[in-house]
Amino acid sequence: MNRRPSLWRTASLVLTLSSLAACTTGPIAAPELSAQRAAEILASPDRTPADRSNDLRRKPGALLPFIGPRPGMVALDVSAGGGYTTELLARAIGPTGKVYGQSQPRDPGRPLPAPAAPEGNSHPSATPSPVLAAPPTAPRPSAVALAEREQRLRSAQVPAAPIVAVAQRFDNPVPAELADGRVDLVTLMFNYHDLGHMGVDRAAMNRALFKALKPGGLYVIGDHAGRPGTGISEAGTLHRVEEAFLRAEVQAAGFRFLASADFLRNPNDPRDKNTPNPPQPKDEFVLKFVKP
Repeated sequence: MNRRPSLWRTASLVLTLSSLAACTTGPIAAPELSAQRAAEILASPDRTPADRSNDLRRKPGALLPFIGPRPGMVALDVSAGGGYTTELLARAIGPTGKVYGQSQPRDPGRPLPAPAAPEGNSHPSATPSPVLAAPPTAPRPSAVALAEREQRLRSAQVPAAPIVAVAQRFDNPVPAELADGRVDLVTLMFNYHDLGHMGVDRAAMNRALFKALKPGGLYVIGDHAGRPGTGISEAGTLHRVEEAFLRAEVQAAGFRFLASADFLRNPNDPRDKNTPNPPQPKDEFVLKFVKP
């Protein structure tokens, strides 16, 4: 009896099952986000004027391809805030994936933290405007901002990933359904430094994110650069963190460093003040890590 067809069917079944297993446990195997695709996303006519204004500072045409969102990914945007990055990820990942935007519930017993100086280009000798001199108001809850973004994307029929708001502490930022190897991508944009003056257990946070990511999953962090030796000590004053300090903390959780980007670097920034003093933009870094 010729047993070759049976053997071929068995081998084919094994290969199929192996491929399915790889799809559920490994990183998404989809084309990388190109600069052209990023430009198309940024040119979408339904994007808000506020987001377009923020583009000038964040340079998403370079940032998005560096982050590397792919169709079908499950992404977690830690410290999502108003959802600027969260929405960009949703647009890039598309309707076959999902994006979670995490924020920490505010403790009603604690006063609002002092806001950072505006990320503008005002000269330090300029007379403060009455608007900037006014006392700060409470920001809108992140969940509200994310829900508005989700509704706007649906109303405009944008083929974007669903956006799910997550209200959890920073030291435990991952929803239970994602906690064990279910996430392809984590981002934390320009807020890691705040975890210092907030007293967050950053080691616990990084361990939780490591556990949630699939092998090969990415962790991308952008922040304002501090001077060597300052660590995270100037988080509440200059809103900066030392790059080497942050990198060491993340690697201590098991992550492997992959790459850094220089499109937000400013070598003329002495890194000893907060914007808009000095008038030039802050020196900023973006780092990419992988779960081995």
